[in-house]
Amino acid sequence: MRLPWELLVLQSFMLCLADDYALHGPVFIQEPGHTMFPLNSEEKKVKLNCEVKGNPKPHIRWKLNGTDVDIGVDFRYSVVEGSLLINNPNKTQDTGTYQCIATNSFGTIVSREAKLQFAYLENFKTRTRSTVSVRQGQGMVLLCGPPAHSGELSYAWIFNEYPSYQDNRRFVSQETGNLYIAKVEKSDVGNYTCVVTNTVTNHKVLGPPTPLILRNDGVMGEYEPKIEVHFPETVPTAKGTTVKLECFALGNPVPTIIWRRADGKPIARKARRHKSNGILEIPNFQQEDAGLYECVAENSRGKNVARGQLTFYAVGPDFSRTLLKRVTLVKVGGEVVIECKPKASPKPVYTWKKGRDILRENERITISEDGSLKIVNVTKSDAGSYTCIATNHFGTASSTGNLVVKDPTRVMVPPSSMDVTVGESIVLPCQVTHDHSLDIVFTWSFNGHLIDFDKDGDHFERVGGQDSAGDLMIRNIQLKHAGKYVCMVQTSVDKLSAAADLIVRGPPGPPEAVTIDEITDTTAQLSWRPGPDNHSPITMYVIQARTPFSVGWQAVSTVPELIDGKTYTATVVGLNPWVEYEFRTVAANVIGIGEPSRPSEKRRTEEALPEVTPANVSGGGGSKSELVITWETVPEELQNGRGFGYVVAFRPYGKMIWMLTVLASADASRYVFRNESVRPFSPFEVKVGVFNNKGEGPFSPTTVVYSAEEEPTKPPASIFARSLSATDIEVFWASPMEKNRGRIQGYEVKYWRHDDKEENARKIRTIGNQTSTKITNLKSSALYHLAVKAYNTAGTGPSSATVNVTTRKPPPSQPPGNIIWNSSDSKIILNWDQVKALDNESEVKGYKVLYRWNRQSSTSVIETNKTSVELSLPFDEDYIIEIKPFSDGGDGSSSEQIRIPKISNAYARGAGPSTSNACTLSAISTIMISLTARSSL
Repeated sequence: MRLPWELLVLQSFMLCLADDYALHGPVFIQEPGHTMFPLNSEEKKVKLNCEVKGNPKPHIRWKLNGTDVDIGVDFRYSVVEGSLLINNPNKTQDTGTYQCIATNSFGTIVSREAKLQFAYLENFKTRTRSTVSVRQGQGMVLLCGPPAHSGELSYAWIFNEYPSYQDNRRFVSQETGNLYIAKVEKSDVGNYTCVVTNTVTNHKVLGPPTPLILRNDGVMGEYEPKIEVHFPETVPTAKGTTVKLECFALGNPVPTIIWRRADGKPIARKARRHKSNGILEIPNFQQEDAGLYECVAENSRGKNVARGQLTFYAVGPDFSRTLLKRVTLVKVGGEVVIECKPKASPKPVYTWKKGRDILRENERITISEDGSLKIVNVTKSDAGSYTCIATNHFGTASSTGNLVVKDPTRVMVPPSSMDVTVGESIVLPCQVTHDHSLDIVFTWSFNGHLIDFDKDGDHFERVGGQDSAGDLMIRNIQLKHAGKYVCMVQTSVDKLSAAADLIVRGPPGPPEAVTIDEITDTTAQLSWRPGPDNHSPITMYVIQARTPFSVGWQAVSTVPELIDGKTYTATVVGLNPWVEYEFRTVAANVIGIGEPSRPSEKRRTEEALPEVTPANVSGGGGSKSELVITWETVPEELQNGRGFGYVVAFRPYGKMIWMLTVLASADASRYVFRNESVRPFSPFEVKVGVFNNKGEGPFSPTTVVYSAEEEPTKPPASIFARSLSATDIEVFWASPMEKNRGRIQGYEVKYWRHDDKEENARKIRTIGNQTSTKITNLKSSALYHLAVKAYNTAGTGPSSATVNVTTRKPPPSQPPGNIIWNSSDSKIILNWDQVKALDNESEVKGYKVLYRWNRQSSTSVIETNKTSVELSLPFDEDYIIEIKPFSDGGDGSSSEQIRIPKISNAYARGAGPSTSNACTLSAISTIMISLTARSSL
């Protein structure tokens, strides 16, 4: 006996079977929903869901913006178990409104509209923003100004590279992105950066930083709240949605925010307050939540109130925002859907009129469940005025639009298939006849992808010269341009296409399977398979090789020397022994040289006796009783085998017997022979040979190398030093005169300040016979000690006696002032005040006047011991002049640059006013320029 619950389950199962097997029309299990797709998403497909049941099984099709999605033409679209799958979504082509239509023998149902949009967020356009200056205690708003975008945004701010937290004093509006600070404090000074995030793509961009500084004109006093962020006066809210109200006020002291209902009712307990009461969020909005809401901002100086009405939507048909399309275009023989989408709850009943007559359904005219009117096989008589009437128990509303019927578009000159060679340029025609009252758009696709004429402008160009021609030019054709080209023509009433195939002949493709069949110390036997000839027979092959030591791939010698296009084996000759090689093959035909093959495996040639000797055998230097021998190592690729090393041979110059040393290291480049019998700086004959596991190779040519020398034994004499300026001194000495003093390569000068330690002294070196040098960048009025040593490759000799020298006082720090100039008889006369040195400065010896043309960089200098100078300068040039004093301590501070403007040629030639007027003019100009110079100082 079955239990009651088992009977219940069995009954339910039988009912389900009845539903599944009974004949009935289509029923939606799942309808598509609005989708926001990230523009730069790594996911390259988007799915619009549609699941339908019915018996017989319904046929599913899709519409985009009222037009059927043609699954057969565009391979990017596919229908999988009713759902629409779009591969490689394209913002231009795929944005719009989609509907799923299910049909069987019992009827047709149309899903709700589902919008597909592409979310993106561009970068900020500006890089800098002006500094914002506010008083302490003042309220402030920093604007974000988000860049162009699609999709919902969220906002945050960075303060001095750290996230800016929100409290009762700071608020970031998620409506505008602006940052509000109720009362600015000293801690708010710094840089503010708006961070904008697209919540769909999760892409984040940073705006330019806005510096905030405090004004120094006092502190802002207390003032009453000023509400800067508030919600609209009317907030229409649909049933079941979540509404967020923002409110924030500036004020001193910082205001508090309180939310309340103006009708005295309490705010629903489900409501949430966050961001220090700056946001009121009401989820699952219902009729009882509608009403007048208030945001109250209050501090000790007063209060302010913002109000807004939340209205509940469920209100009869309403076309106010969804009027019928004013004009709908369609071609003769085509089909058209006129959408009727009023706002209504519950769903209304639809009727249609053409003109004043009720429209009856027939084999050409149908009205769908969502109210849309569909007409197929359109004729000219279908043109006219159409009215949709929507009725539910809340009321009736209607909207009217016009249907205009146009002649269809036809392709008159379609593109034709062609056979071309790489590098050629062609034009594929696409010319049509169409209704000239309609705009026409030509697009081209290549192997199923739309051609981007901006991105691919190097090869593709539209050349149709009129609205009936959309010809395509392909310039400098490459192998990759072979394939199927489709011209697509679209007007507002129809779309059609024409296709052509393009065959491209070019250089051959890469050969395949390059194999090393046999290898010796200097040869390699290769074989390969031919690659594609790209519609032109292969005429020859070239073999290239690469080693760890070569710069890229190099052509190699082969047997046969020339390899024809029907030969697939060759022997490479002239290789280096014991080197790892890899080979590749390049094919050529009458059109050109093709891409190389993949590299072969890496193989090492066999070993052989070394043949290359070390280069640049030389030496010298070192310590006493040493002979130092050096050479350049033989590169690894020329060592010809394992166990490579060097044999060093040397003998005193003129002797017969060689001394030999073996160095079993390929990296050895130096050998030092030490023996007390080696005399300083004596000549030796030297040569270096090579060997490896196969045996000995040749020796290098013989060269002469000198043994180490002794360091100088005598100190320089007659040391003398003098001060040149506040920062420079010069030191002199004499070369040691005694015999056997040792070879001298130069001298080392050591100097240190009296207050410093000698071990921290600085050193400079001279080269050759130079017996004096200049030392710079010293401190002024300072005592320095100096000593000199001779040096050579063996080291430095004994130090000379120490000498002392004191640098001079620094030059005057004050620049010349009160500079006055005037002009007379082709001359410029300059006067200035005398500069007086301070007690710790060098006395002024005179002045340097530096002048140059305004447009030249070279400067001329005149020295004078007076406080005036007379310059003979042309009148037709602007001059830049500056003056500075000089002293024993060097040049002093320079005056600011004085610009002397050019004087007209008429005055220069004496063709101007009378003498008295000219004198007056000169005096006035002198006074004015003097005043300018004084003000600049």
